[in-house]
Amino acid sequence: MLNIVFMGTPDFAKKSLEAIYNKKHNIIAVFTVADKPGGRGMKLTYSPVKEYSLEKNFKIYQPEKLRGNEEIINTIKSLNPDIICVVAYGMILPKELLDIPKYGCINVHPSLLPKYRGSSPIQTAIINGDRKTGVTTMYIDEQMDSGDIILQKEVDIGDEETAGELWDRLSEIGAKLLIETLDKIEKDAAPRIKQGENFTLAPMLDKGISKIDWTNKTAMEIKNLVRGLNPTMGTYSYLNGRKLKFWKIDVLAQKDFIEKYQEFIEYDYKLSDVEPGTIIYVDKKAGLYIKAKDGIIKVLEVQAENAKKMSIQDFLRGNKMQVGDVFV
Repeated sequence: MLNIVFMGTPDFAKKSLEAIYNKKHNIIAVFTVADKPGGRGMKLTYSPVKEYSLEKNFKIYQPEKLRGNEEIINTIKSLNPDIICVVAYGMILPKELLDIPKYGCINVHPSLLPKYRGSSPIQTAIINGDRKTGVTTMYIDEQMDSGDIILQKEVDIGDEETAGELWDRLSEIGAKLLIETLDKIEKDAAPRIKQGENFTLAPMLDKGISKIDWTNKTAMEIKNLVRGLNPTMGTYSYLNGRKLKFWKIDVLAQKDFIEKYQEFIEYDYKLSDVEPGTIIYVDKKAGLYIKAKDGIIKVLEVQAENAKKMSIQDFLRGNKMQVGDVFV
C-alpha cells in the first residue's frame, strides 16, 4: 500500500482517484483547483475530484498556485508521500515539489507520448483525423509532458466518436493504467523510457478554431472539427447574419448524394462549381445538406443562439432555410 497525494480536477481525474481508493492505497491528501462560480446564479461549484473527496472524507487542498508557495511545499513535505499522482490537475508542478516523494511524481496523459504533449490531446487527435490514440503514464519532470514513459495503452478512435466520448473512454483506461503503474512502482519493476525529441504539441485550443472554414477545409476536415469540439466549444457558422452551432454532421460524396436524391442527376456537373457553404437541399424530413469543398455535409444536430441543442428535423420545423443560402 502506497501513501499517495493525488492532484486532479475534472471527471477524467476522478476516475483515477476512484481507482486508487478502490485499490486500497492510502490517499493522504487531494489537491484540486479552487472552486469557481458557475450556472445562472454564479454559485461556487466544486470540481468532480473535490465532490468525490468530500464524499470519502479525504483531506483537501485548493491552492491558487504551487510555484513559490512555500506553505504548500512545506505541507506536502510534512505529509511525506511515497508518490504524487497527477491527472488533469491544471497546474505545473515546480521542481521543489517533484523532489519530495520517495518514488517521484507520475502523470496520466491521454495520448501516446511523445505525440500530443499539452492540454488538448484528445481534441487534437480527433481534429487531425487520427485513427489511433491512447493513454500514457510517465514520470513528471520540469518540462510539460516530457518525462520518462512508464506504460502505454493504445486504442482505436471510432469514426463517429466525439471528443467527449473519447474523453470518457480514456478516463476509464487511464485509471486502470495508473493502477498497473502503481503496482509496478511498488514492486520496483516500473520501466523508464526516454521520450526523445520527436514530439508534437497539442496546446490549449483557441476559440477561433471553432468557426467553420467552408472555403479551405474538406468535408472530412469539417466533420473531424465538429467531432473534436463536441461537447466543449462546438463549431459554428453564420447564415444571413445568424449564428448556428453544428454539433453533429455526416459526410457524403457527391455521387452518393446524387444516388440518394435522383432529382439532382441533371445538376450533377454543376454541383462541383457551387460555392462551399451553400445549402443545396433542405427538407423538414430529409434534413439539411450543405456543399463542402469536396463533398456534401449532411447536418444532424444543431443549436441556434439562446436555444438548446436539437436534431436538424426539429430545428427546421421552426426555422426557415432556403436552397442557395450560403453559410459564412
